[in-house]
This record gives sequence, C-alpha cells and structure tokens, in this order.
Amino acid sequence: MDVKDHHLLRVLMFPWLAHGHIFPFLELAKELHKRNFYIYFCSTPINLSFINEHLNDNEFPSIQLVELHLPSLPNLPPSKHTTKSLPPHLMPTLKAAFDMAEQSFSQILTTLHPDVLIYDFLQPWASTIASVLNIPAIHFLTTGAFTAGYMYQLCKKNGPNAGLPILPILLEEHEDEKAFQKLSSTSHGLSDKERFLRSIDQSMNLFLINTFGEIEEKYINSLSLITGKTVIPVGPLVHEPPTDDKHTSSFINWLDKKDKSSTVLVSCGSESYLSREEIEEMAYGLELSEVNFIWVIRFPDQGEQISLSEVLPKEFMGRIGERGMVVEGWAPQVDILKHSSIGGFVSHCGWSSVMEGLKLGVPIIAMPMQLDQPLNAKLVVEMGVGLEVNRNSSGSRKFAREEVANVIREVIMGNEGENHVKQKATKISEKMREQGDEDIDDLVEMLLHLSGKIKA
Repeated sequence: MDVKDHHLLRVLMFPWLAHGHIFPFLELAKELHKRNFYIYFCSTPINLSFINEHLNDNEFPSIQLVELHLPSLPNLPPSKHTTKSLPPHLMPTLKAAFDMAEQSFSQILTTLHPDVLIYDFLQPWASTIASVLNIPAIHFLTTGAFTAGYMYQLCKKNGPNAGLPILPILLEEHEDEKAFQKLSSTSHGLSDKERFLRSIDQSMNLFLINTFGEIEEKYINSLSLITGKTVIPVGPLVHEPPTDDKHTSSFINWLDKKDKSSTVLVSCGSESYLSREEIEEMAYGLELSEVNFIWVIRFPDQGEQISLSEVLPKEFMGRIGERGMVVEGWAPQVDILKHSSIGGFVSHCGWSSVMEGLKLGVPIIAMPMQLDQPLNAKLVVEMGVGLEVNRNSSGSRKFAREEVANVIREVIMGNEGENHVKQKATKISEKMREQGDEDIDDLVEMLLHLSGKIKA
C-alpha cells in the first residue's frame, strides 16, 4: 500500500509565485500535515529551492514539493520565475509565463490526482482543470477579509468608489483609482480583476482566508454575504523561519543594548521598494525622530549594483552613530520583532507583515505603497493598533520627513493610556495567542465532506 494511502486526504496546494502568498500556503500546509494530510506543494524550482531551506524533512515528511516549469521568456530565465526582487516591469511577463504553464499544471494534476486542490487568486484556470478531473477546488485568499471584500466590490462594480455600508472604511479617491488600475492590468486576455472574481466564484461553496475572527469578524461576515459563500478564517498564518544564529546574532546583540520598546524596525517587504527620494526622506525622518532603528533597504534586481552609500544622505551614518543600523537585502524580521526593545514596526503593510506585527504585539507605523497595502493600513488604524504616515494631498506617493518623525515619536514616546496603540497591539496579540485550533479543525471536516471521505 502506498504511504499516501495512510493519510486522511491528499491535498495539492498551488500559490501564486510571491513569497507573501507562498508562506501562508506553506503554514497552512503544515497545519494540515499535523492532522494527517499528505500535501503536494507546487511552485517553480526557484521558489521551491527557497522553501526547502525553511522546511525540515524530518518534521514534515508528508509535504512533497512539486516543480512547475514555466517557459523561459525574454528577460525571464528560470531564476526569475518568482516575484522576489523581480523588477516591476517584468511582472506582466511573469504572469504571462505562469499562464503558459497551464498545460504543465494540468499534467501534474492529472498525474497526482489529489483529493482536493487549494489554489490562489491569479490562476482561475487551475480550478477549471480540477473541475474537469472531478477534483474539489477551494480558493485560499492570503489577504484580510476587509481588503478582500473591498476588492470584490470594486471588481463587481467595475470601477472605483466601491465602498458600501457593509464595508464602511473608504480609501481616498486617488487610492481607490490606483487600486482599480492595478486590478485592470491584463495578461493573456484576462485582467487581474477577472482572475480575482473567477477564483472566488469558481471555488466550491466556500473559500479560505488568512485572517483571525477576533479582529475581522464583521468583515468576514460581510465577505460571506457579498460572495454568497462560506468564508473560513485560517489565520493568523505567520511564517517563523528557523533562526540562523550566525546571521541573527548581530541583530540581537545590537538590540540587547537598547531599552525596552525604544526601537523601530523599518522594512518594506520583498516586493516594494522606496525610490531614492523616499529613501532620503525616510533617512531624515528617522534622524529627526531621535528613536533607535533597524532599517532594511532592498533594491529590485535590475542588473545594476546600487550601494547604500549612494542612496543615503551624506554622513548620515556618522550622525546616527549607535542609534541606528542600516542593512541591505535581508534581516531576520520575526526574530527582530520578537525582541523586547522593539516598540514599533514601520511597515509597507503587506498583509503578512501586518499579521506578524499583530501576532507579536508590535504597533504598526503604516506607510502603504501599492496593491492591498493602503487597505491594510486603513484597517490597522481602525483597529487602533497603529498610525499611518500621511502623504501629501495631491495623491502622489511622496511623504515628508517631519511627518515620518512625528508618527514614529507618537508610537514610541506617546503617553501610554488605555487607548494607546501599544496597549491595543498587546491586547490583540494576547487574543491571537489564546486562539485554539477550532478554525483549522472546521476546515478539516469540510475538506473531508467535499472529498466524499465522510458524509455530511
């Protein structure tokens, strides 16, 4: 008997090619693995090589990595079959290559024939293939419920200004317009808007979402109402990579010398990049704040080497001294956020980063840049667990150094009353840590029903 036959279900998980999507899928895979599921995890070789570094075979022997090979298009060799460090102008090319791998994915699905497919938002063709093979297909949204509901309404209304009373937080007009423009981008004849709607609509009678009922209950209920499907929260799914003592110790040793809650981490994720002008304003903002900081700066992979000395203000590091640490490319984000000296997280508000901050009780200084980030920032502010750095009223992405400094100081040095962001962030973190496994257990039961393993 095949070893896979000893498991309750065989599930194929198929995320979009972004690390912000891959890691929530991977954490969900681990949760299902604990419940005796066999997992096929499908992505490109470059992504799987990175995942393999974060997956202990002895701990998770029933998670099998499955390679999906994309065609090599101009300027897009296999090493770029991931959104990590991908130059923004190559994103449409990557989406096109992903679509062109539809037949390869069909062969994978036919060969493995899992009991259930769990898929992401840019590949509605995955659920179409599964339907032909009589495989139940379930959509997994790696965003929050508020953002998902807002985007769903935006797409259904086919234009900006989509806010409805059931989702009362509204974007600024220019943010709404930008969100719609992003969703209207097209590859292979399908816009992202159409992909998003189809991915939800073609999901069985339910779909999953990476959020936590305690913080988004009203938005989960609203999302279920407007989509007509059961919405199962499976979060917070926070990826905590193994600690690399060699590379982590320098950060921890530096933080150990700082007072409790005296320091901010500044990071814009793996796919959002500050312009040179924004780096300069951020640098002066951090300097003016007089707050300790660790600043992680990333540059897109555009074939040119850019050094920190080129983009930071002249003599900036000399003026900052021991108050600040600036690193290029990578830092152990979760390990840093866990440290007691961290009192704030200057974040682009990608949903995975928001989840990390909330779970670890770190208030967020929101500086959203693109995609769902402005929506996530609005939710953070509504919850009272963070403050947003205001940009200028013209609708451009520019922000001022004085505003950066003021918001950082308010979070780190503000009077700590009952409603201060520090107290609210701590309370949310406590609730997350108290959460049981009921949502995942409900998901397991539903998956077994859908696959016909048990009868309703």
